[in-house]
Amino acid sequence: MSDLKRSLSEVAAAAFQAAGLSPDFGRVTASDRPDLADFQCNGALAAAKSAKRNPREIAEQVVEVLKTDPRLASAEIAGAGFINMRVSDEALSVRAREIAADPRAGAEPLPAPRRVLVDYAGPNVAKPMHVGHLRASIIGESIKRLYRFRGDQVLGDAHFGDWGFQMGLLIVSVGDERGLFDGWISEATGQFVGDEASAQVHLQLLDLGLEDLDRAYPLAAAQAKTDDAFRDRARRATALLQGGADAYRAIWTRFVEVSRVALEREFHALGVDFDLWKGESDANDLIPGMIAELEAKGLLVDDQGARIVRVARPGETKKKKLPDGSVVEVESPDPLLVVSSEGSAMYGTTDLATILDRRQSFDPHLVLYCVDQRQADHFEQVFRAAYLAGYAEPGGLEHIGFGTMNGADGKPFKTRAGGVLKLHDLIEMAREKARERLREAGLGADLTPEVFEDIAHKVGIAALKFADLQNFRGTSYVFDLDRFTSFEGKTGPYLLYQSVRIKSILRKATEQKVVSGPIVVGEPAERDLTLLLDAFEGALSEAYDKKAPNFIAEHAYKLAQTFSKFYAACPILSADEPSVRASRLALAQTTLKQLELALDLLGIEAPERM
Repeated sequence: MSDLKRSLSEVAAAAFQAAGLSPDFGRVTASDRPDLADFQCNGALAAAKSAKRNPREIAEQVVEVLKTDPRLASAEIAGAGFINMRVSDEALSVRAREIAADPRAGAEPLPAPRRVLVDYAGPNVAKPMHVGHLRASIIGESIKRLYRFRGDQVLGDAHFGDWGFQMGLLIVSVGDERGLFDGWISEATGQFVGDEASAQVHLQLLDLGLEDLDRAYPLAAAQAKTDDAFRDRARRATALLQGGADAYRAIWTRFVEVSRVALEREFHALGVDFDLWKGESDANDLIPGMIAELEAKGLLVDDQGARIVRVARPGETKKKKLPDGSVVEVESPDPLLVVSSEGSAMYGTTDLATILDRRQSFDPHLVLYCVDQRQADHFEQVFRAAYLAGYAEPGGLEHIGFGTMNGADGKPFKTRAGGVLKLHDLIEMAREKARERLREAGLGADLTPEVFEDIAHKVGIAALKFADLQNFRGTSYVFDLDRFTSFEGKTGPYLLYQSVRIKSILRKATEQKVVSGPIVVGEPAERDLTLLLDAFEGALSEAYDKKAPNFIAEHAYKLAQTFSKFYAACPILSADEPSVRASRLALAQTTLKQLELALDLLGIEAPERM
């Protein structure tokens, strides 16, 4: 079962090939002038230029073939050689019935599924998520759902930030505050002192919460900048932790547990879930062997006391301006720093080891990193190093970059006080605005407080997610909660309202004992709706190939709009003929099925009523 655009493209391709031309010229697209045609093919013009022939003559040859296709009511030439096609009502009726009977609502599975890992969100130990985590979480979740729906075997990994110097800072800070070094833990070894030490430390940390870590970390980071002794203690603690010291590992484990509970709560509220909660720490034990392997392969190079991997190809350079104003050519991209001059593994080292870990545990064909576009240079270095080391096939690692969510001033969104807004507070802002919008519209007044709150949450999350996902991920956008939460226009709440509206129609149909039947397309609004339903596969294919959920968001919005026009032009339950009522009810059911599938791929859940 193929969508009309693809199947007509195959017919047109065969016609071009029969005319002695490349079948690639047979690409069919939705018509730019839906008042004149359903589909169009512009390949005759490009083919004429390539073959030095008259475009209308080529178009005539192609049209003669197209006219034999029983699905087309007409195939005509316009202008210099544009080919316009109009699908027959009967063919649209058949296609609508196919989509209605398909649990996937017209979406085709992939012919060759792959193993795919999506790395997104990137939460950190000891730090509540803030607004900067929103886009990574929303976009990554949607891409994971899309790839899984298309048929790939997909794992979503939160890639927990749980390692490095910040852990040493927290261990020393919390240890001082709670007296853990007063006879219970040896700072020299990072081990417990005495038989009762482990139990005592556990009790001291039992009431530790994320708010305590959130308060402690910035204070410790600030102290390390001015207090050399404190900084040295934190460095020793980091080294002992990474070396496996029992007491420090126990403290670190508590930090991870506390952070993960809070983070999972926020992610769940956002409709984001992970298959893996692997962190930077999971790659730690692989680093020594990996460094030895890089050295054995001749990839590690000594550089001013540090050890690097040169990832630039021979002769690949960029211009760099020196402090004295002169300009020189330097290697580009920059080398990947693997071991610092102090002997420490670096951020890029951990990322490289993580690629190795994923190869050994899952062996993915593709790893997608949904991370801020500003990290592009870092990933370029890491990916090239991974390819050189043989840890991934070229092209098997891809950075899915995205822009920023900005305030009205065009700069990354901040609170009124100029600070970074916590994600929990942003979600609550969206919920409160959703409550306000529902009350303004007179919606939910007859529902219980619990049901109303559930709907307000879904409306608020839909507002945040759709506002983000309707944009191509590489662009930035301005945060405007008033506009995002409107029930009119291109918004998440509008899509939820249309979904609830169809559900209401279906409930009334059940009450009136109206049942669906074979779809028969005839009216213009029925044709438009069927053509939109048929376009679902094309939207999914574009979103999949470009790793861009905005194509799904656009389809969902157009589908909701087109159904609204259909509902106004074509009465469903009040139609005179029982067969017409049955047909239109089936169209409504099919629209709801496809709309909810699209919303689910965006990570948006629709309520049953408002």
